Amino acid sequence: MLKSIYRLSIELTNHRLSSMLVKRFASSKLSKRFIPSFAKVYNINIEEMQHNMNEFPTLQKFFIRSLKPNVRPIDMTKNSVVSPVDAVIEKKGTITNSLLLTAKGIDYSVAEMLSDEERAEKYMGGTFMVLYLSPSHYHKIHIPISGEITKQWTLGGKSYPVNQLGLKYGKDPLAKNYRRLTEIENDGKHVTVVKVGAMFVNSIELTHESEQLVKGEEMAYFSFGSTVILLFEKGSFEIDAKLREKEEVKVGQKIGTWKS
Repeated sequence: MLKSIYRLSIELTNHRLSSMLVKRFASSKLSKRFIPSFAKVYNINIEEMQHNMNEFPTLQKFFIRSLKPNVRPIDMTKNSVVSPVDAVIEKKGTITNSLLLTAKGIDYSVAEMLSDEERAEKYMGGTFMVLYLSPSHYHKIHIPISGEITKQWTLGGKSYPVNQLGLKYGKDPLAKNYRRLTEIENDGKHVTVVKVGAMFVNSIELTHESEQLVKGEEMAYFSFGSTVILLFEKGSFEIDAKLREKEEVKVGQKIGTWKS
């Protein structure tokens, strides 16, 4: 029963008014009493948390919890690219010349996702990964590879859910949702980290301050569950052949190799 209620309020909210009501409740002192049941329903590993459960003043603060140091070791192998989030690999593959990215059987235009036809063309023939965060996941976003930000921009005003139902029935949720994008350059090649908001406008908060990014450091967080899409420029990245769709990855885990 509780899981159904949480799913309804967290994953299936797609109207601005109801989203704002959920946000208001989750940020209220009243929501604190729901933290233990939320942790139990979603089987959250409380041993990894930096703070005790009773220290969180609201459900929203619990949702964006920090982890103890070193529980997510960062693969520092030269040229390794690491997962920016704890997530499930929903989809991975090649970015097609028809400018379509397929997720859950629906095609999305990479040009529309980036809102930049010329920039999208640069990624044709490259690699994409769709990483889905459920409510049970740690919701901080980390830097997949060291480099310099070449562009950072915000797009979209819709907030359709990005869980499986939202992907199937929403109107282009990955392209139309509120999203914050960061393009990183390393040795002349690029990757764009697309952070897709799931609940309400401004559900993504950036935390990095420098234009120079260091692999493994925190770059942003989601106020509620969502999706991260990685777009790699052609010739820049080789995905780890062992990774499979529907497999879970953790922050700092090697997901492939940067081609220098």
